[in-house]
Amino acid sequence: MSLDGFSMSALVRELADALMGGRIDKINQPNKQSIVLSVRQPGKNLLLYINTNAANPSAHLIENAPENPAEPPTFVMLLRKQLETGRIAAVRQEGRDRIIHLDIDVIAGGGRITTRTLTLELIGKYSNIILHEDGIITEALRRIGENTSRVRTVFKGIPYTLPPVQDKYDLFTADITDIITRIQSDSDAKFFQALINAILGFGPISAKEVAFLAGLAPNIPISALDSADFKEISRALTELRTWMERPAPSLRLDTNGKVTAMAAFPLSELPETTRLSYPSLSALMIDADKRLGSYVIPDRERFRRLVRTELSRACEKYDKLGEEIAAAENAEEQKIYADNLMTYQYQYSDHADDEITVPNIYSETGETITIPLDRRIGIIANMQAYYKKYDKLKRAQQLLAVQQEHCMANIRHLESIEASLDSSTRLAEIAEIQDELITSGYLHEKLPKRSKDRRARPFSFTAPDGSSILVGKNNAQNDTLTFKTAAPTDIWLHVRDIPGSHVILRTNGEEPNESSLHLAAQIAAHFSKARGSSNVPVDYTAVRFVKKPSGSVPGFVRFVNEKTLFVTEDEEELAHILTQDPTTST
Repeated sequence: MSLDGFSMSALVRELADALMGGRIDKINQPNKQSIVLSVRQPGKNLLLYINTNAANPSAHLIENAPENPAEPPTFVMLLRKQLETGRIAAVRQEGRDRIIHLDIDVIAGGGRITTRTLTLELIGKYSNIILHEDGIITEALRRIGENTSRVRTVFKGIPYTLPPVQDKYDLFTADITDIITRIQSDSDAKFFQALINAILGFGPISAKEVAFLAGLAPNIPISALDSADFKEISRALTELRTWMERPAPSLRLDTNGKVTAMAAFPLSELPETTRLSYPSLSALMIDADKRLGSYVIPDRERFRRLVRTELSRACEKYDKLGEEIAAAENAEEQKIYADNLMTYQYQYSDHADDEITVPNIYSETGETITIPLDRRIGIIANMQAYYKKYDKLKRAQQLLAVQQEHCMANIRHLESIEASLDSSTRLAEIAEIQDELITSGYLHEKLPKRSKDRRARPFSFTAPDGSSILVGKNNAQNDTLTFKTAAPTDIWLHVRDIPGSHVILRTNGEEPNESSLHLAAQIAAHFSKARGSSNVPVDYTAVRFVKKPSGSVPGFVRFVNEKTLFVTEDEEELAHILTQDPTTST
């Protein structure tokens, strides 16, 4: 979901008004898919966020810059060298397409002023950021070789070529009559598709909006329209063009809160949908990014895939061990076979039968038992084989039980890491999880050196009575919070038997307030895999009753003297608490 080229034209005008003449002070690359230009204008600093994520590629102004990695990527280092201190001379759109050019004047060698162009191709999964000068590509965020695309290559040193030009009309400059004629000529197409084929920058959203304005079904065939319909289409196109002179950005949500449309003009209100309006295109894009999850925290998805793979393997191993343990439970049957063979061995000849049936010496009622035999060996050898298998299975039962217990510990550990990834939103938190994965042997990388001032802090919330509630975001923080930060008399909380954060309710040595304790339990449920469930069991006890077994994995504890609260998250109560600044130091 993204703006089509038609709506993007309003975004380009908005960016041009805000950025032209501004000096580029700094360039950062928060992740592999985006860059941020810090632009200095008289009396203010502006942040241009350029995002190539396929979910919602865009370029818009933001208020707060995302975190940046400790080591800047190569691409951003090149942009800094080529563009920093340059002034934005123009922001222009390429033919109503989803391509934006930033022309930047910089001082080159000998004091000569030259223009370098940063081209933003915001075209879904093919989105890219390309720097070129005098028509030659200097570098690109994504290099595209001949093996990737036979149509168009993008890499350093070759001429920059635009995507093929489309033979369509520009609604802003063309005569509406010419557009209607083009639509009428596309008689085999559906109405909305004919609009897309005729007008530059039109995507499904803009085309369907024209249909709604004209009172027509988007899928109606062109051949089914009459002169009155085309008159309404002409009126709708004129109205849409008028709207774009003073954009009124809007976004449409379905009943589940999912984004179904976004545009630079007021979208029609459809049944079972909600329309949101925004003061600017940038404000719309900021909200859309949040709703679509366009911002990708570096390495989080990579670690999540790794953890899920390891978790799947561990669960498969646990099931196989369970099957082997079930098979090992037949050990007594092997001993019964052997004891009966010992008793009746002289009554049967070697190599004579595949099985024998004899009275079971362990049956009080004289029931018989059938014993399978290997005819290749004698009766005594069969007896010895059964005794040997019995001894092996008895030993296996103990070993398999230990292995299964160890496997379950690994599963719990991986589930806790998965929960930590869900709660982590900052680079420092992801870095701590990376260290844990490396230390635990799941991630085969060298343990990086971390600066102390870049360490993550736990969440810190304040209850209505003034009590502090601290929440660990990962296993490393959980251990630190419980065994170093918390006082012995503070209250420790954790959802029972479900991966989640350690939560500490500060008491200052006094009895905890009942409402604050209940709030802390809700927060514990919120920061766990039980989020959104009802009647979640949350165990709590004094910190002095929580111990960490020697050699246990990060985040694993044992505790006694616990009590249990069953809580259901109160969204209204939690909303105010969770919007507090979670990075407050403690």
